[in-house]
Amino acid sequence: MSHPNLAMDGARILVVDDAPDAIRLIDGLLSPHYRLHVACNGESALRILAGPLPIDLILLDVVMPDLDGYEVCRRLRALPGREDVPVVFLTGNRDPASETAGFAAGATDFVSKPVSAPVLLARVRTHLNLRAAASALREQNRTLEARVAERTQALSQLASELAERNSELDRVRDAIFLAFCSLAEARDNETGNHLLRTQHYVRVLALQLRRQPQYAGQLDDTAIELIFKSAPLHDIGKVGIPDAILLKPGPLNAVETARMHEHPVIGRDAILMAERLLGAPLPFLRHAREIAYSHHERWDGLGYPEGLAGEAIPLSARLMALADVYDALISRRVYKPPLPHATAVDMILADRGRRFDPLVTDAFAAEAATFAGIAGRYRDE
Repeated sequence: MSHPNLAMDGARILVVDDAPDAIRLIDGLLSPHYRLHVACNGESALRILAGPLPIDLILLDVVMPDLDGYEVCRRLRALPGREDVPVVFLTGNRDPASETAGFAAGATDFVSKPVSAPVLLARVRTHLNLRAAASALREQNRTLEARVAERTQALSQLASELAERNSELDRVRDAIFLAFCSLAEARDNETGNHLLRTQHYVRVLALQLRRQPQYAGQLDDTAIELIFKSAPLHDIGKVGIPDAILLKPGPLNAVETARMHEHPVIGRDAILMAERLLGAPLPFLRHAREIAYSHHERWDGLGYPEGLAGEAIPLSARLMALADVYDALISRRVYKPPLPHATAVDMILADRGRRFDPLVTDAFAAEAATFAGIAGRYRDE
């Protein structure tokens, strides 16, 4: 069974690849940190996985003779005890059809070939952390359920146990968020300060918006805290976008734009995968899933990926949409200089009722000076 320190030295990784050069490269990158086992084809990998050897993560080449990576992944998912082992495909083909086939076969993630050392190390560390957090949560639930069953007669002790459970769940929740955030930052072309700024913008908007009677019930302290912690995951789906598009210094063409528009779906699917690993949908991941999937929807229905309009867009995503656009306007990007705060404010107010929820826009207008303060406090150096 995995443990919370899996991302440290000692985790067992199975590398499946028929190319000796690829195996040597991966061995050089990972063997200083993890225990590596190697299979040169799909049949050898399945024999290893059918045995008792603990495996915490699998790096699986897609193009191999006899059994390709898709078939190996489908078969290993049917092996007892291997259902939740993260499988990261190694592939030079990242077209949407191939990725869809990979996820359908049971893949957890993709790493492009030729392998980038920082990306591979970050993905391995993140998926081990995520699996460890999920395992810790399941183990904690089993332990606490047993304790509760034993102590049903002691109500005061039961209350203490439930309080301990909530504390443990909070820590596991934070560990999962941390793992996801490290995955997002591994590929994002924006800075960590962008994540901090948008977090604080979203909280300021939520606190202002809950003064409106129709939103007071949706934005209690717990909901606002969960939205605040989920905000850094809004662009986690960019891990699935090729560097050539993500880091392009100029405008994207139509094909590149269509590919970039896939990142909300990739982000949502990553969070759904986490929920499947945890065994059930969890409230603290709901906001993260909504934000990742819907923060590019528009109030007038002209956004993506679904073209949702008005209040059909989740409230957390409506808050994130405005916060993300404001920060993009005032920030330097490879394709544009930063705009002054006042110009950004005018542009956002001009989109009231078109791109943005009118009441969210009004909350922004009331807090524009606060936004400027946050931007200054967490500015990029």
